[in-house]
Amino acid sequence: MSHEMLKREIGRSGIEASAIGLGTWAIGGWMWGGTDEARSIKAIQASIDAGVSLIDTAPAYGQGVAEEIVGKAIKSRRDEVVLATKCGLVWHVQKGNHFFDYDGAPVHRYLGKDAIVYEVEQSLKRLGTDYIDHYITHWQDPTTPVAETMEALELLKTQGKIRSIGASNTTPADVRAYLAAGQLDAVQEEYSMVQRTVEAEMAPLCQDNGVSILSYSSLALGLLTGKVGPDRVFEGDDQRKDNPRFSISNREKVARLMGAIDPIAAAHSATRAQVVIAWTLQQPGITFSLCGARDAAQAVENAKAGQIRLSDDDIAAISAAARTHLTDLDS
Repeated sequence: MSHEMLKREIGRSGIEASAIGLGTWAIGGWMWGGTDEARSIKAIQASIDAGVSLIDTAPAYGQGVAEEIVGKAIKSRRDEVVLATKCGLVWHVQKGNHFFDYDGAPVHRYLGKDAIVYEVEQSLKRLGTDYIDHYITHWQDPTTPVAETMEALELLKTQGKIRSIGASNTTPADVRAYLAAGQLDAVQEEYSMVQRTVEAEMAPLCQDNGVSILSYSSLALGLLTGKVGPDRVFEGDDQRKDNPRFSISNREKVARLMGAIDPIAAAHSATRAQVVIAWTLQQPGITFSLCGARDAAQAVENAKAGQIRLSDDDIAAISAAARTHLTDLDS
């Protein structure tokens, strides 16, 4: 694999980033069994060394922990990074819609102008920077008009605090509302071989309007790495423990899929996970694939997926195997 890292533009922003992004939810520790700062910093720096410029984080990942760790990791390398973070999950006010409790404290989905203007300053502080390349509404807030949210984001853009605008966990109706209110450069949605909802309406809508799709959970929380076998046992607060997607029968189906992927992986001197990520990036409308990593080895493995160029035959074979083995997963 002598190819360069695949790079793509974020919507119509003019900002180019690596097609592989580092997702930092696990680095925040929340729902992933705690965090190890030193190991996390190494994972981030190893990603950058391996050609990953896109780093995606959020205040909600450990209530500021992930952003602070990212800030430390990129301190002397800010210009090598396309930094994405989010707003809209708040614990400093109780407005909007109550979403969940974190350590006994209420977290609300709120995208009012007052909160966004407050949140961006907190994120800039934690990240140790004076601008955010891509600023994303983390979850949608039905109590605030999209026009008000967009007005706040456009203001931050004018001030140079953010360089592009994204929205996450949206419906096609949400996307149309954002497009009507201003320039939306990207959406961030769950997408993988086992979660393909965006293909029907969202992907064509985004392609027609110059909106990138940043896919998250491309490896389905590890299900599609080929490393989580039918015999694996999940412990503690690991969110996969009672997740029907990780049923034994699903893991057996995935194992059969991996059998079909193995010869393609071998031909590219790649791992199963790398092939799955490369396949994801070749799907219509999918611009970026955000991959979590908790240590340097995982980070480098994910990054290398951006150097793989699967042939049309490879993609067709993988897609056919996915249809055969993954159509009736427990969910």
